[in-house]
Amino acid sequence: MKTIIVIPTYNEKDNIENLVNEILDLNLDIHVLIVDDNSPDGTGDIADDLAKRRDEVHLIHRSGKLGLGSAYREGFRYALNAGAEFIIEMDADFSHNPDRIPVLLEKAETADVVVGSRYLNGVSVVNWPIRRLMLSYFANVYTRVITGLKISDCTGGYKCFNRKVLDAINLESIKSDGYSFQIEMNVRCIEKGFKIAEIPIIFIDRHAGTSKMSKKIVREAVFTVWRLRLGSFYRKYFRKE
Repeated sequence: MKTIIVIPTYNEKDNIENLVNEILDLNLDIHVLIVDDNSPDGTGDIADDLAKRRDEVHLIHRSGKLGLGSAYREGFRYALNAGAEFIIEMDADFSHNPDRIPVLLEKAETADVVVGSRYLNGVSVVNWPIRRLMLSYFANVYTRVITGLKISDCTGGYKCFNRKVLDAINLESIKSDGYSFQIEMNVRCIEKGFKIAEIPIIFIDRHAGTSKMSKKIVREAVFTVWRLRLGSFYRKYFRKE
């Protein structure tokens, strides 16, 4: 299988089936891996049914809400073991339009990592309250200043990785969650010398369900960028990972 899309879920019963169908309707060589954190709303049952009906759908059931970062790590390991050449991560709530998948894959032919950016051409976010938009925008400015990342959307979660990138990164060493997971993966990619490219996307707030954003996620991101800055210095001058 050439491409696996990893989609973590927690209480996404109103979105997951429609999203998977839209992805598979693209008629590309794509498989979908759903990583469900024992959603109490029955998302896992819907995913089970999808996997029974569609050979392109795979499922990992987890014991509980273990975090976005660990869901992606587990999903990435599955995709690598399955032999995927490209691994895409995306949200389950339709904030990431499946129509951009072909563009991500096209760009991935010449870049090691491709980020679907909300801020590449100004601000391309729909239906967010101004407070959350400002938080996201300035979190990216803050991240670029502290870490030195040269991409416009450091916290975006719509990405395509070439398998060589994930092979080169010690996924077990990535402990961050939420925004921080995206930032840490970007930093590790740059440390390994990989090329990150961006494509513009229009980010539309979720179709259904409730946001997983929390103050804990924001606090983690604030402090993680400094941990990453110090960690990069240590790895560069004292230890090769």
